Amino acid sequence: MNSIWVFEEVNLFNLLCPHKFKTYAACHTFDDYKKTDYIYFEDDAANKVYLIEKGKVKIGYYNEDGSEVVKSILSKGDLFGEKAILGEEKRDEFAQSIDNTTSICPVSVDTMHELMRDNKTFGLRIYKFIGFKFKKLERRLQLLLFKDSKTRLIEFLDELCEDYGYNCEKTGDHVIRHPYTQKDMASLIGTSRPTINILLNELKEENYLNFNGKEIRILKRVASC
Repeated sequence: MNSIWVFEEVNLFNLLCPHKFKTYAACHTFDDYKKTDYIYFEDDAANKVYLIEKGKVKIGYYNEDGSEVVKSILSKGDLFGEKAILGEEKRDEFAQSIDNTTSICPVSVDTMHELMRDNKTFGLRIYKFIGFKFKKLERRLQLLLFKDSKTRLIEFLDELCEDYGYNCEKTGDHVIRHPYTQKDMASLIGTSRPTINILLNELKEENYLNFNGKEIRILKRVASC
C-alpha cells in the first residue's frame, strides 16, 4: 500500500493539467469558487474531470433521508470526477468547494481522451491514478467490513498523519492539522459522530493522542507515522 501514498503525494495538477500542453494552453481556463459553492451536483452530466489548482473540495452524496455522507476532502493537486473518463454519464456524487479561494481546472472528457490517445505517458498517469484510487477504496471497504470502529479510527488517523501531519520538533509528537469535522470523519469510517467523540476521548485517556478542534496530536511514544 505504500505505493499509493507515494503516488498521492505527487501533485497531479502539475502532471496532468492541459495548460502544460501547448496544443491546449491557448483555450485553457480556470474556474473560481467560494466556500459552499458546488462544482457539480448528483445527476449532473459527467462530461468533465477537474484538477484543483488551490483550495479544498468536498466529495459526497446524500442518503434517502437527506443526510450528507462525505466520501473525501481533496486539496491542491488532486483530481476528481475521473469516472467520466471511464464512461460515467451522470454523477453519482456532488463536489463542493469548502474554501473561499478554490480554483479549479476543468477538462472536458473529449480533451482528456485526446491527451491520453496522443500522449502515452499522460494516459499511463491517468490510468495509474484511477487504479490507485480504486485500491484505496478497496482498502477502506475492507476496514469497514472487518475492523471494529476503534481500529478503523486509528488507521484513519494514520492516513491523516500521512496527508496532513508533521513532526513537532519541540515535543516529538506528530501534529495533524486536518480539514475534517467529526461528522466528516464518522462518514469516512462508517460510524456515528457521537461514537467518534467517544473513541477520541478513549484514545486521549489511553495517552494515545490529544485533540482540539481540527488539530490532533499523536503522542510521541505511540506515534506510528
